[in-house]
Amino acid sequence: MCSYSEIILSSLFEFSAYHIILAAVGCAILFSNWIPRWISGREPAASALLIAFGFLTVELTPIAAAPFNPIAAPKAWEMISELCVVIGLFGVGIRIDRLRVWKNWKPTVLLLAVAMPVTIASVALISMAAGLALATGLLLGAVLAPTDPVLASDVQVGPPLEGGEHPVRFTLTTEAGLNDGLAFPFLYLAMALIAAGGWSAGLITEWLLVDVGYRIATGVVMGLAIGWVVSKLLFDFPSHNALSETESGLMAFAGVLMVYGLTELVEGYGFIAVFVAGLTLRRSETTHNYHAKLHDFVEALERALTALLLVALGAALPSVLPYVTWQVIAISVALVFVIRPLFAWMSLSATTFTFRERLVVAFYGIRGVGSIYYLAYAGTHAELPHAPQLWAIVAVTIIISTVVHGFSAGMAIDRVTTDSKSGGNN
Repeated sequence: MCSYSEIILSSLFEFSAYHIILAAVGCAILFSNWIPRWISGREPAASALLIAFGFLTVELTPIAAAPFNPIAAPKAWEMISELCVVIGLFGVGIRIDRLRVWKNWKPTVLLLAVAMPVTIASVALISMAAGLALATGLLLGAVLAPTDPVLASDVQVGPPLEGGEHPVRFTLTTEAGLNDGLAFPFLYLAMALIAAGGWSAGLITEWLLVDVGYRIATGVVMGLAIGWVVSKLLFDFPSHNALSETESGLMAFAGVLMVYGLTELVEGYGFIAVFVAGLTLRRSETTHNYHAKLHDFVEALERALTALLLVALGAALPSVLPYVTWQVIAISVALVFVIRPLFAWMSLSATTFTFRERLVVAFYGIRGVGSIYYLAYAGTHAELPHAPQLWAIVAVTIIISTVVHGFSAGMAIDRVTTDSKSGGNN
């Protein structure tokens, strides 16, 4: 029988992987936000550093990368990234003050209706040239098409009641708010083609009626209806003791869960619903300070979940790196530097944006958590051909985007919006 001292001594300096992970995540978040302030004095662009810290944790400490492997265990990645995206989309919705400036929506419509489908098709084509089947390439295009509502705070409009809704910021904000949901039909089409092994008239008809028509319409209607109900519960009933008087931001999280869950139960697009619900809620009591409380809570929750996910992505890199080939890098580089900028630039030719404004909107299509969710969702619900290569492409694309966009977006957006205010042009 062991003595008490022997039991205690045996547990000392036991390097538990769980505790190492907790310490590593804390250090990663703290130093990823501190280092940029120390170097540049700007608001930190921490995304790339969070990924780097996650990678270094696995490489330098006795933690295996296997638990973080998205190829073998996509379900956990799906659930965490899903929550990040829905919270981010709701936060984007309640951030927009001036919804009814209709001319501001024209660039967004062009990006969604023209640039996004062409981007998906282009990624599919270059993926086929790299050896993937058409359906797999289409899936990859749908996965990479959405710009990110979570990592793009530097390019979006300001919090409620603070303004800052320059047309460039408005366009990038509303694009990120809607394209996560609008990319879903293309993902469903690709998954159906993979499962069926090819095209058929019945498959396309069902896709158009259900995945395009019904699911989009249901997402919009549910977002409007539940957003209205939530706004009444927060501000109007009971009139003498409304929930808004509590000043608790937790109500925003409750609203997110209710809108998303109910919409998904009726087979609508929950991503569209939570964004529309955020827009609808923002229209109620538009000058009430409670909107700022809701936004601050949502933003804090979103940042915490995103930080965890990015550190996990870094920790997963050792599982993904063996599949990084020159074809993988070529697809990622082409998307970030050629495909998105080119087709977004072309789609914006019918707008009143200046040369520099078009350039900024076209280039800053930030990729991130949304792409993780889409691929994890597909990996959970279908047998994906070339799944390791797909995860490698997504990981490399996010790394490139967080580095290139993350460290330059703030300065670029500040410059183009300042030039516009001062009367600068091309």
